[in-house]
Formats: sequence, structure tokens, C-alpha cells
Amino acid sequence: MESFVTTDTDNPALAGLRERISGAWNELSKSERAVCRVLSATSAERLLYASAAELGTQSGTSNASVVRTLQRLGYSGLSQLKQEVAAPFTSTVAPDVRLKHRLDLIGQDLARIQQEVWEEAASLVELAASANDDDAYSAAINRLVRAETVYCYGLGASGIAAGHLALRLRRTGLATRSLDSDGFRLADEAMSMGVKDALVVFAPGRVTRDINVLLDHASLVGASRILITDELGDRLADRVDATLIAPHTPTGLTSDGLAGILVADVLAQGISAVAPDSALRSSQLLNDLRARLGY
Repeated sequence: MESFVTTDTDNPALAGLRERISGAWNELSKSERAVCRVLSATSAERLLYASAAELGTQSGTSNASVVRTLQRLGYSGLSQLKQEVAAPFTSTVAPDVRLKHRLDLIGQDLARIQQEVWEEAASLVELAASANDDDAYSAAINRLVRAETVYCYGLGASGIAAGHLALRLRRTGLATRSLDSDGFRLADEAMSMGVKDALVVFAPGRVTRDINVLLDHASLVGASRILITDELGDRLADRVDATLIAPHTPTGLTSDGLAGILVADVLAQGISAVAPDSALRSSQLLNDLRARLGY
């Protein structure tokens, strides 16, 4: 194999990428090797904001060749590689520093900014669509549809997704509560949770004290526990009854809650399909109340 790997191996995801390239090198085509040379020579910061089209141009191939090469290396696509590359940045680099990096690399070109945002959003949607199978959704839906009350928890961008889920489930006929406080006030909101209820936790990448307490309390009272996350599936597997993956943005260009909102939409539609009579009654009641309110 030719020597082409750079010495920049501080990022574990880049080191893993180069190991995959090395292991597959002899089986790669000429165009795939060209893509690999570009991937291995690109810094972590630049890789986060590179599109498949740009990598295709740099390698003298195409965006389709970039995607095929990444799949040959075992990735689902460029979005998965970016997620892995971004992990050390999100956990160790201050937000203001990440913002400066982002602005430096993207610049002030509005056309480029639009392209980057829409391409990242499309990649996140594609990754979220393939991240969960029917069994994973069924496990969550079966617990939600039997719950007397569904408690939806999240903070920040995750709180937006949690509030969206609470609203959508309420419209299917389920009683819901949105837990959007932290610390002292969270105790008031969670104390009524019981054995017939379900807790949905939106936690992309960090386990906070509040999340630990909520999961412990739900387990203590016998409530079902559903986790919607990006990175914590394995870590919290033995503390929840069902897990769904909602990839978060690797760059900050799009909302952290984007994939979580879409997963919430799948859950709501799934519950409507499982319990159509309840969903219909709730829809009729909602429309009646809106009409009486003048809407």
C-alpha cells in the first residue's frame, strides 16, 4: 500500500478512518483510492464542513463516489463520519471556539451558508431515517400507547423536541406532561409519575444529574422508560425499556432538535395507526374547541 496517511491522528475518528482505509486499500478501486487520499489528508475541522460534492471535486471523482467509498469503508455515509469526528469537539471544545471555527471555515458567502445548512439537514434526515428499525419504534409505541400519562423531558434544543412530542401525543388522545424545568422545580413536575406512566427522555450526548434522577425515579415507581438519543444508547441500555436514535448536528449548522422532532413525528403517527379511534376522537374534539374559540 502507498504511503499517504498524514500524521494528524489526534482525533480518534480520523485514526479509525485511516485504519479502515488501510485495511480495505487493496480492495479499493482507483476512484475509491482517490477519495481515500483526500479523506485522510483532510483535517477534522475541515471535514466537518465539507460536502460530498466538495470532496468529490478535490478527489477528481464525484459526490456519489464519495458516498460509495464511505459505504465501502463501513460508514452509512458522510453524515456518520462527521458525527464521529465531531464527538471530541462537542465534549472538549468550548461553544464559542466551535463557533469561531465554523465561521472561519464557512466564511461569509451566503450561497455557501445556505448550501451547507440544507446539505447537513438532508444528511441528518437520511441518517435518522436509517438509524431505527420497525422493532425499535414498536417497542416505544407499545409502551406509550398503554401509558396513563406520558412525561416528556428535555432541555435546550432537546426540550423543543420533547415539547413537540408532548403536543403531538396529546393530539392522538394520550395524556402528556412536558418536563421543561431542571433542578429544584423538576422534582415538583416528576413527583406524580407512577407505575402506569411512561417517561420519554431526550438526551443526545450527556447524562446530567437530572436525567439520572428521572431515570432512577421512573424505575423506582415502575414507569416505562424510553430514551431518544444520539450517543447514549449503549451507556443507558440497561436503564431504559426502549431506545431510539436521533442524530444531532455535528457542526451546529442545524438544530440539535431536528432529528428528535422527526422521531417524535414517527411515534405520533405510529400511535395514531395503533389506536385510530382515540386519535379520531381527539382530532374531532380539538377541531370543535378551535371552532368555538373562533379558529
